[in-house]
Amino acid sequence: MGILGGGQLGRMFGIAARRMGYSVHAFEPQPDSPAGQISDVEINAAYTDSVALESFARGVDVVSFEFENIPRSAIEVAERVRTVRPRGEVLHICQNREREKMFLRANGFPHAPFEVVDSAESLEAALQRRGTLSVLKTADFGYDGKGQIKLEGVVDGNAVWEKFGAPRGVLEQWIPFEAELSVVVARGVDGATVAFPPAENIHKNHILDLSIVPAQFSPGISEEAIRIACAIASALDVVGLLAVEFFLTREGKLMVNELAPRPHNSGHYTFDACVTSQFEQQLRAVCGLPLGSPDLLSPVVMWNLLGDLWKNGEPDWNVILSEPRARLHLYGKAEARPGRKMGHVCVLAETTDEALKIIGNLKKKLGYLD
Repeated sequence: MGILGGGQLGRMFGIAARRMGYSVHAFEPQPDSPAGQISDVEINAAYTDSVALESFARGVDVVSFEFENIPRSAIEVAERVRTVRPRGEVLHICQNREREKMFLRANGFPHAPFEVVDSAESLEAALQRRGTLSVLKTADFGYDGKGQIKLEGVVDGNAVWEKFGAPRGVLEQWIPFEAELSVVVARGVDGATVAFPPAENIHKNHILDLSIVPAQFSPGISEEAIRIACAIASALDVVGLLAVEFFLTREGKLMVNELAPRPHNSGHYTFDACVTSQFEQQLRAVCGLPLGSPDLLSPVVMWNLLGDLWKNGEPDWNVILSEPRARLHLYGKAEARPGRKMGHVCVLAETTDEALKIIGNLKKKLGYLD
């Protein structure tokens, strides 16, 4: 099994693959990556190194990827040698906000009204049409709130564009929302789709803090989110995983915010709380195996461990390990930095309220202030 990318998603994918008897080869520019640490082979080369990419692809049976900021050209090189799932065109659409929004519009999926801008003049014109309560986002390379500027009140389009610093962007109408949620769906080579229970997501500083499952919404909202996510996966002809992030508006409507054709941070709860994890499901899908059951075994809350927790040195993991309902996952990253995802904790309990209370106590004991 070949995985492009050496981060924590590749690491957990590799753990699932090895448990099922697969050997794992990781391709990652930096040595000693989280995925490389548990792989049989780690190839360290740039994504522009076509010779290394071809060699990597020839050494495996099928290729997948663990994050979407891989150059499309790298996927094309690998696809000349081996099957890559999801296919390169899926990555091409989802790694760029403009193409992603155009896809949603063309296929009739609910999304925030938007306009593509490429200059201060086009931004000014779009603001006149859309209003200044909006969000300007870079077309490329945006995640965890990066590449975004919220606009409101009196806006100087020229000043904003100069600060923006990107050649192309998407201006989205600001959506007042009640909550954020996400659905991870797997789609097999036969077109069958299986969705995990939706997660209710709590963000802090634009980075995921908590995922709560079951989500605290009406069954109708969860069912509609699953329906839309499966329809998007089919429209994209995904073979593998697709994570769909939603806003739930104050009027009770769902709007698609972002797509990710890979395992997702908000799906980490599946490793401990579902019959089949999202990572095993990714393996099953890309290898043409029957998809596993996504059934939830227990209410669960996932807490992201960011580098901020290391501000006074290595945290005292005994605090978490002494809690019998907590499961600790660390990613093997050498350096902790503010905002960097270093690991996560899943707490399984009788109810999500109980799990939230336990996580609140863990945060307090570790000196982590919300």
